[in-house]
Amino acid sequence: MKLIIVSVGNKMPDWITAGFNEYTKRMPREAHISLLEIKPEPRTTGKTLTQIMEAEAQRILSALPQSCLRIALDERGVQQTTKQLAAQMQDWMRKGRDVAFIIGGADGLHESVKQAAQQLLGLSALTLPHAFVRVLLAEQLYRAHSLMHNHPYHRE
Repeated sequence: MKLIIVSVGNKMPDWITAGFNEYTKRMPREAHISLLEIKPEPRTTGKTLTQIMEAEAQRILSALPQSCLRIALDERGVQQTTKQLAAQMQDWMRKGRDVAFIIGGADGLHESVKQAAQQLLGLSALTLPHAFVRVLLAEQLYRAHSLMHNHPYHRE
């Protein structure tokens, strides 16, 4: 199973890259996390917010592997506990499904990306910085995998 984090944004601060890399290197080969960065649409071209989000949506949708399960991250998505995420991850592994988690840019995800997703996942009711979400998601995937394998990282 491949876990692909598709995220609008590049040129992240060093602490974002370091945090993300820390959790991805902990993951075993059977649940490898990879990052696919999508170039954000420039905000200085005079385009409307809708046009900017549509351009980013086209980049996202064209970059996604065809056969993967698509999960869009959205603050209004279904929130899960880590145990629920672990159970879901176990199901994906059993089915051999690759999973793409889609993180929008500074303005979020265009509705077309949300509609193309099989699931909307909320990590928090709080509005989170899109760059930070990739770190938080990588940590939660690592934590869920640890929980599945009774690793002491996860404590309740």
